[in-house]
Amino acid sequence: MWRADLEAVGDGLSELLDDGERERAARMLRDGDRLLWTRARGVLRALLGRYLEADPRTLRFATGAHGKPALAEHERLFFNLSHSGEIALYAFAQGNDVGVDLEVDRRVLDRPALAARAFGVAEARRLEALGPQARQREFLQTWTRHEAALKCRGTGIGAYRADAQPEGLWITELELGARAIGALAVEGHVRELRCWEWA
Repeated sequence: MWRADLEAVGDGLSELLDDGERERAARMLRDGDRLLWTRARGVLRALLGRYLEADPRTLRFATGAHGKPALAEHERLFFNLSHSGEIALYAFAQGNDVGVDLEVDRRVLDRPALAARAFGVAEARRLEALGPQARQREFLQTWTRHEAALKCRGTGIGAYRADAQPEGLWITELELGARAIGALAVEGHVRELRCWEWA
């Protein structure tokens, strides 16, 4: 598991991107979004290159039915990434599917209404009974756990109920400071979780 502050990442990693990634970045309307996405993708390639002892520029990606990225030629190394604002998380696992989600809380949402649609009426009522700060944190914890599980399985929203623990997944919450919440989901049993900071 890696965490990166995308504001501190140099722009030199953009040279690792392939033509398709550069084209995708060029289609982004906001300069800030383009910069953070490019840096996040550059860090991903750099990390994958380290794990595989390969030139990051030569790595080719495949995409699953619901958009989950995978390596086209390395079937045993699984990865997933999430970035929100200036923070990015990267999860890697040998032989097991993995999913990670991150949310930096910067938007004002009607969380009980969104929870009712995404997680069901009972969860919405539980959140509504909480104070504003607790409601915000609980909503993001539930949301990131749900998204990490969906990303691990490579399925779309609605693949399972958000208030039910999906079978066969190990899910944990990640402490990322006052403004950010994250979650990691891994298929099967996890023997060890190591966390590093990209520098």
